[in-house]
Amino acid sequence: MFELLGTMLERLGIIVMIAFILTRFPFFRDMIYQDQLNRKQQYTAIVFFGFFGIIGTYTGLSLSTESLGFSRWTADLAYDEAIANSRVIGVVLAGLLGGYKVGIGAGLIAGIHRMTLGGFTAIACGLATIIAGIIAGAFHKKNQHVKLRSAFLIGAAAEAIQMLIILLFARPFEQALTLVEIIGIPMIVANGLGCAIFLLIIKNVIHEEEKVVAVQAQKIIRLADQTLGHLRNGINTDSAQAICKILHQEIKTSAVAMTNKTEILAHVGLGDDHHRSNSPIQTQITVETIQKGTIIVANQEMIHCRVNRCPLGAAVIAPLKLRGKTIGTLKFYFRSEKEITNVVMELISGLSIMISNQLEIAEADNAYQLAKDAEIMALQAQISPHFLFNTLNTIVSLIRIDPAKARKLLVSLSHYLRQNLSVTTKRLTTLDQELNHVKAYLAIEEARFVHKLEVAYDIDEDALSQKIPPLTLEPLVENAIKHGFKNKETNCFVKILIKKRRDIIEVIVEDNGQGIDQQRIAQLGKANLESEKGAGLALYNINRRLSIMFGEDAALVITSEPNKGTKIRFSIPYEEEAKEDGNLY
Repeated sequence: MFELLGTMLERLGIIVMIAFILTRFPFFRDMIYQDQLNRKQQYTAIVFFGFFGIIGTYTGLSLSTESLGFSRWTADLAYDEAIANSRVIGVVLAGLLGGYKVGIGAGLIAGIHRMTLGGFTAIACGLATIIAGIIAGAFHKKNQHVKLRSAFLIGAAAEAIQMLIILLFARPFEQALTLVEIIGIPMIVANGLGCAIFLLIIKNVIHEEEKVVAVQAQKIIRLADQTLGHLRNGINTDSAQAICKILHQEIKTSAVAMTNKTEILAHVGLGDDHHRSNSPIQTQITVETIQKGTIIVANQEMIHCRVNRCPLGAAVIAPLKLRGKTIGTLKFYFRSEKEITNVVMELISGLSIMISNQLEIAEADNAYQLAKDAEIMALQAQISPHFLFNTLNTIVSLIRIDPAKARKLLVSLSHYLRQNLSVTTKRLTTLDQELNHVKAYLAIEEARFVHKLEVAYDIDEDALSQKIPPLTLEPLVENAIKHGFKNKETNCFVKILIKKRRDIIEVIVEDNGQGIDQQRIAQLGKANLESEKGAGLALYNINRRLSIMFGEDAALVITSEPNKGTKIRFSIPYEEEAKEDGNLY
């Protein structure tokens, strides 16, 4: 018995080989991971595991119950002979992995084949094989992986049931009993272990492949995080040098180079001295050579890779694309072609796609920024004539009654416009400059409100260096005078507050004018309003620019009561050091 057990365990090597082969087939991976197979997959699995059972039959040992001798390989059986085999392994695994339909189908193929071989146990063994498929299918569970212990127990139980069926149906009974006494325990143990080992190998191979994929995915994500900042402004010498250093360290290459359409932008690693001295090693890869087929397609539509021999050993070349057109290449150098495995090729192909996508995103971001800048400049341009028209109307009214003051106001206007034009060419100015604008405007408006207008300032000097969109404060003061004091002849009061409060700068323009009704307050700053009181263009533009530059928290907050006045407030983030124009983006 122990000799038989040893021999059967040795032949489990065949099971190991078949298990490894199975990992190459997509249908088997589907059986491992899918809840339910489609009809084509089921037929494929039935045929495969059915023939797997047949192989288990032929690799078994034939036993003569008369001589009690074993034949090392199974052929045609005499009436007194039976087979100690591993046929049940394929059938049990078919049922466990594919369900009862696959188990029964594989059991029918392997069982009917066993019946054709003859021997006094032909019918009993064939029937037991079909029953094994039914039993295994009953233990198939959706949404759950098969455990190794379950595979061992079900495989052993299926073989034990086969021994019982042999005793019940095989005749003569004495020969059946002798057979079971000799092969029963070895077959139960060997087939149980065979099912477990088969499943163990399958899972380990697939899990190792998944682990490799996961490691490569993590590396791609890490590289994406490290390189994204360098690609915000596209490919140039500095960004190419930084990216090549990162790729060289992560992929462990001999060297990495990046090119544009006509020249090498950066080269890191072996041959760096040659690169700097324009050695022949600095072979240029142009768009034309790529399009003529120098680069061979590898796994990705429009993304190509090729292994080239070079003085540094071997090189993999992958193009960089923007809007479907090649704008450069990545070159990865290795000591020999042996280092360029399929995993490395997949990684490089993925990197070329990733960097190409990052370049697409960077270009989209730049286009969005340009559009946003254009919108800001357009909004600012709309405000400049808004103030100019109001000021000219004031001067026109003074020309007839006080020409001297009109001339003085023209000088003030000239000074104001000069400053106004200078700030409209910038995206940001300081609160100090904005406040000077307001004071210049109020100097002009005092001509209209002689002894009627009073202005109060509550200013933190530390806050005046903070950046703000040009022409933000002046239109708020202008609205207070133009609309708030429209029907007010005396006691016109405006207060301007600029205060630093922890991490924000608060700006308030408050008047004691006629106020705004609540329905209109809800609309102001959110859209242009056409009415007899004005379109609300100034407030809309201010609100729009503040929201674009600082976020929704910087939007205007308007509170007002009829005949008591209006308060308009906004806040911007406080910065320790004033930023240069453009750094806010």
